Amino acid sequence: MYIYQTKIKLHQTDAAGLLFFSTQFDIVHDAYESLLENIGFGFAKLLREKDFFLPIVHAESGYKKPLFVGDVVEIQVKTAKVGHTSFTFSYKLLNAKQELVGTAKTVHVTMDKSTNTKIPLPSDLRAKIVELFAQDNA
Repeated sequence: MYIYQTKIKLHQTDAAGLLFFSTQFDIVHDAYESLLENIGFGFAKLLREKDFFLPIVHAESGYKKPLFVGDVVEIQVKTAKVGHTSFTFSYKLLNAKQELVGTAKTVHVTMDKSTNTKIPLPSDLRAKIVELFAQDNA
């Protein structure tokens, strides 16, 4: 599991100071970007050095409890599935009391930059994701 922590900012909320519904995807994506950076596949490296990219082809989220400006939220990222050309991450969002406040799932497909077609997960990326998967299921 990978853990990312952030604080809810004013611009992420509605007029009542409550987390705006679509912002949960932004928070989850920030956790995803941090995870990629941590395993050596940060977006700067992907965009500049690799011949593939990782578009999200499916995303979903659930809202369990409200979050307000200033609330600290912990995002737990787990590998849910590793396929031939794709992988799926699941996310749990927890408040400071460690209560479940949200869930999410994203499916990523490996695409060749020059042809825009699906390709197998590169072996080095697959190894890192499988390693996370193994830790999640240990």
